[in-house]
Amino acid sequence: MNTWLSNQWDHLRSSFWFLPATMSVVAIALSFTMIRLDEKFAATVIEHVPWLWARGPDGALSLLSTIAGSMITIAGVVFSITIVALTLASAQFGPRLLRNFMRDRGNQISLGTFISTFLYCLLVIRAVKGGEPEQVFVPSLSIAVALVLAIASLGVLIYFMHHVSLMIQAPQVVAVVADDLHDAIERLFPNKIGEEKNTTNDQHGEKDVPEDFEKMASPVRATRGGYLQAIDTDGLMNLAEEKDLLIRVERRPGHFVVIQAPLVMVWPGSRVDDEIVEQIMKAFILGVQRTQEQDVEYAIDQLVEVAVRALSPGINDPFTAINCIDRLGEALCYAAGCAFPSPYRYSEQHVLRIIASHVTFRGMTEAAFNQIRQYGRSSVAVLIRLLESIEVILSCVHLEKDRHALRDQANMIKRGSEEALSEEMDRLEVKKRYQAVMIAFRKKTCDS
Repeated sequence: MNTWLSNQWDHLRSSFWFLPATMSVVAIALSFTMIRLDEKFAATVIEHVPWLWARGPDGALSLLSTIAGSMITIAGVVFSITIVALTLASAQFGPRLLRNFMRDRGNQISLGTFISTFLYCLLVIRAVKGGEPEQVFVPSLSIAVALVLAIASLGVLIYFMHHVSLMIQAPQVVAVVADDLHDAIERLFPNKIGEEKNTTNDQHGEKDVPEDFEKMASPVRATRGGYLQAIDTDGLMNLAEEKDLLIRVERRPGHFVVIQAPLVMVWPGSRVDDEIVEQIMKAFILGVQRTQEQDVEYAIDQLVEVAVRALSPGINDPFTAINCIDRLGEALCYAAGCAFPSPYRYSEQHVLRIIASHVTFRGMTEAAFNQIRQYGRSSVAVLIRLLESIEVILSCVHLEKDRHALRDQANMIKRGSEEALSEEMDRLEVKKRYQAVMIAFRKKTCDS
């Protein structure tokens, strides 16, 4: 249930309507509250603060109408500017980054401020009464709040103009995605290499897998398709303990699931029934797109997409690609110090219950470098920066298998440069950097 709620909350945060709608509800509640206060205390307050007097019902209606009209006009302008920014971002950085722009708090608060001020003034107008002197009612306190909201809206408008001009700049876009990647690594891999573990997730591993698992296990196939956004591992663990099962997960968050494709293998297969299939399907959250809740490679792919688009002949912007490489190198440096969770998950009774499809440092490295290396093989600056990043990451790596993953990338970069670069001096520059990386590898191996 917690996984489902977290997934739904991520969808709400990523929507462009949720925060403005919440602010609008607050504005409606504020209008009724202020009108009620005016009915009780307005006359007393005006005696002590005479500047709150709104010069009669006509003046109040004119003021509120002016504020309301200007706010809805500004809201339309803000929406138009946002659409233009989204169009530019989609063309330059890729449509998958639109989600980052939609979930941006600055845009949501700006639109919500203007709409909320409009709604507030519209509802306060209803309370203004003219006619006979004894029937006149001018909610002075409410009008004062409307003035404060209008002044605040002007400040928000200035902020919005600055924010939009900043958010469509390539370094800022890359930095935002890199922050999301860092947060995902920190959230999904909280333990560091060398820290004491309080879990029982890594005990005997393959030794605890039944010898007849492949023969006796039965697949549970997907009843619907889509991208796997999250897995409720606690729910799977509870099910495995309750039914005395061993569940091997065949897909991980970020994978696309085809209808009738095996989601899990359940041992022993003879215990699988419709109830178990239904509970397993509830543990898998599928959607039309990937999310970063449990998919650490999602943010990596976003940075790679920006870099690959920058290297395309239509854009030809190697500096943005280099910026992405720097951010990817920074993220891999942090990931190199993290203890990746074991795929073998044990119950509190130390019984193997789940074999998960897990993320590895090699997988993250390949996701970060493969496409950039392939599309940038003819760019000397990009190849050299890739090798420099590998050298930096190497200084943070603790495990031999992780060093092998980096060495493989360095070797592929060297071979690609020899095939793609026609200029001899360019090949020598890449080779010189490659040799420096190999020296760092040998030194790291000797030190360890």
